[in-house]
Amino acid sequence: MFIPSLDVTAETSPALRQSALYLGSILLENASVKAVQDLINETRSTFFWARADTVDDAVALWDAGVYKVVFQLSTFLSIQDQLEGIAEDRIALEASSAEELAPHASVASVLLVQTKLSEAVKAAEVAKAVTGQLLKDGGARRVVVQAKDETVTLQGITQLNKDNVDVVIPLSQLTTAFEEEKGKLNLAKAFLASAKTDREDGLYTTMVVDERNVALGLVYSSPQSVAESIRMGQGVYQSRTRGLWYKGATSGATQTLLHVDYDCDGDALRFIVKQHGSGFCHLNTRTCFGANTGLSALQQTLASRKESAPAGSYTARLFNDADLLRAKIMEEAEELCDAKTKEEVAWEAADLFYFALTKCVSAGVSLEDIERNLDKKARKVTRRAGNAKPKWEKKDEKKDEKPEPKKVEEQKPTDDRIKMQVVSLSDVSEKQRADLLLRPIIDSTEMLNRVSPIMKDVRQRGDAALVDLTAKFDRVQLDCPTIKAPFPDSMMQLDPVTKAAIDQAYDNIYKFHDAQMDRDTLTVETMPGVVCTRFARPIENVGLYVPGGTAVLPSTTLMLGIPAKVAGCSTIVIATPPRSDGSAVPEVVYVAHKIGASHILLAGGAQAVAAMAYGTQTVPKVDKICGPGNQYVTAAKMVAQNDTSCLVSIDMPAGPSEVLVIADATSNPAYVASDLLSQAEHGVDSQVVLVAVDLTDAQLAAIEDEVHNQASRLPRVDIVRQSIPKSFTLRVKTMEEAVSFSNDYAPEHLILHNDNAESLLPKIMHAGSVFVGPYSPESCGDYASGTNHTLPTYGYSRMYSGVNTLTFVKHITSQQLTADGLNRLGDTVMRLAEIEGLEAHRNAVAVRIADLRK
Repeated sequence: MFIPSLDVTAETSPALRQSALYLGSILLENASVKAVQDLINETRSTFFWARADTVDDAVALWDAGVYKVVFQLSTFLSIQDQLEGIAEDRIALEASSAEELAPHASVASVLLVQTKLSEAVKAAEVAKAVTGQLLKDGGARRVVVQAKDETVTLQGITQLNKDNVDVVIPLSQLTTAFEEEKGKLNLAKAFLASAKTDREDGLYTTMVVDERNVALGLVYSSPQSVAESIRMGQGVYQSRTRGLWYKGATSGATQTLLHVDYDCDGDALRFIVKQHGSGFCHLNTRTCFGANTGLSALQQTLASRKESAPAGSYTARLFNDADLLRAKIMEEAEELCDAKTKEEVAWEAADLFYFALTKCVSAGVSLEDIERNLDKKARKVTRRAGNAKPKWEKKDEKKDEKPEPKKVEEQKPTDDRIKMQVVSLSDVSEKQRADLLLRPIIDSTEMLNRVSPIMKDVRQRGDAALVDLTAKFDRVQLDCPTIKAPFPDSMMQLDPVTKAAIDQAYDNIYKFHDAQMDRDTLTVETMPGVVCTRFARPIENVGLYVPGGTAVLPSTTLMLGIPAKVAGCSTIVIATPPRSDGSAVPEVVYVAHKIGASHILLAGGAQAVAAMAYGTQTVPKVDKICGPGNQYVTAAKMVAQNDTSCLVSIDMPAGPSEVLVIADATSNPAYVASDLLSQAEHGVDSQVVLVAVDLTDAQLAAIEDEVHNQASRLPRVDIVRQSIPKSFTLRVKTMEEAVSFSNDYAPEHLILHNDNAESLLPKIMHAGSVFVGPYSPESCGDYASGTNHTLPTYGYSRMYSGVNTLTFVKHITSQQLTADGLNRLGDTVMRLAEIEGLEAHRNAVAVRIADLRK
């Protein structure tokens, strides 16, 4: 490796100096502290090495941002005790012989030897001994030779590198010109003299990263491409088929070069660049590994919103109202200070980062600027006392008192047995049996009072209300609450296994729902000359609510979207809460694409229902809203349906998910337990019922053991711990008692875990969906068997069907009468109209009959 040296008193081309800076460290010669400070301010580089003769000069250089301060060995030994606490990585020692420096290698990261190239072999011997001694904070010690007034060759750099020795080359001996200049080396060639490649084509594997070291993609470099990149200050690479590749020359996604180096083995290059345009990848994503995440994604989103946030939206207000933004930063900082648990601290810190970064983007400050500032501060060795400013110091009169020992709160054991309540039917009264049929009571009045203001706000303010409410409830800032089809490929990137699973589920669900479609016109001649027909037509505009909450639910998108597509609905709006970065779940977007959705609404809760019911600037008004949701979503659907000015219908009322399992002595305990738990993990309010038919205590215990053991291994065990103890097992003597209780309970899911289970189907009168036999787990119906999993809960299966193809159609009837038909039917109609006192009705027939009977 070589280190360029720059004489600050000599006239040097700024372009050449900048090109050298791309390669990292530069040793400054004849540089005063003031000159170094000016150079750092001009170039913003923190990779300079500079010499110092005193402690004060050294501290001033470190504080200015100098990477390494070079001391003459004799000077260092005289002031060493005053440099206690300075990291060895910041110190370089200089002498005329390597042997003189070797005993002091442990206190410095670089040993700089002033010697002739012909005597560098002695430095190599020292390098062999010290380079294996790693620095305390990581990294290798370096031995560097500087032979003034001598010309270094490429072969010399390569040979010294093999001996673990670096070499200083004056900038006056370097050039950016690729062709040979007498007495000068090309910067790129000198840089690559210490690199190596085992590729037959001689190309160097190159990782391209952005300013924050996020990998953008993998490319290849050649000496020509590296030289061109350094000369032009932009990303230039070597295409294996097209020669030099000037990144972004045709797409506009150019790169500004910031730094070039290689890894610890010298066999892979790293280009650090500032990426412009849509991104590095040909798929128009920021990286070849997908979109940005974390703070990088947030910065990108905020920069976009600064340019395009709708007037009056919450985001626009943050950028335009300095007082509001200040208040939010202060509010979130206080909430972070008050946070106690790990989850609370993470949540509040994320909020503070959001508003702080909004302030930065508003001021034109990037994350890279912040990190550069942090790096510069890290270079400082002078430390402040660290006290808070007076206005923030808390006056505490008791600060000298000894604090009381912190009380350790007793932790509730997490290994309690997970067990359902057990009730015997023979031991309960009729009233107690009726109580078992009840679900938890929901205060509908309270729910309606909560959702009504939300729906009114969305109705009046439209998209602006959606954006504000999503920020409030989901803690996500959106520019626009909708995504309109066609949806970009980048939004639905899935791994092959996930995509294949969704495709298989889609095919099965489509096949079953397509068979349900009522395509034929029903035609009946009720009497001669009177023909009545009935035919189906799609509901044109439908809204599908896909919950987010505690799980990602592409399956619900399938269950709602496929029957809507089969029915022929012309406008399909999918509402689903956004992820924390403001994007939609890729699996949901992929299904939305497959079912032909026109819009994705990035909102949940009552505000999403209101947007679809009333319409906004970007959300089409729909005629029917379908889909499950929590109590707020259900309340909002009921409000919308009862608002006659809204003109919208809903699929069904909905409550917490529920299952009833009938099991007998032939059942597999592990299977029964797994089905109970698959429902219990949905939410803490899930309803789980086991009807045990003539089971012995040991047989029931086997099921209970499986429930506990399987539940304890689940990722969502905390939810199960709350839902299972509120559920119950009902012990009955006969299958007739079991079926009778099930019909009275009218469960959303009914699972028949017994031999000849299909023989019970004729007796099942009320259930959302039935799962017959030991190999028909509810999970199959939830995902991919073909039936629909959007089912009536809370006992509504007594009068409602689950979502199906007919949910998305309505039936129109027609009648056509011939003259003979009217003549035959007319007297009947006129008499009935007379009885009801509707003379106009009677007359409409009478005037025709009079003509027919002339």
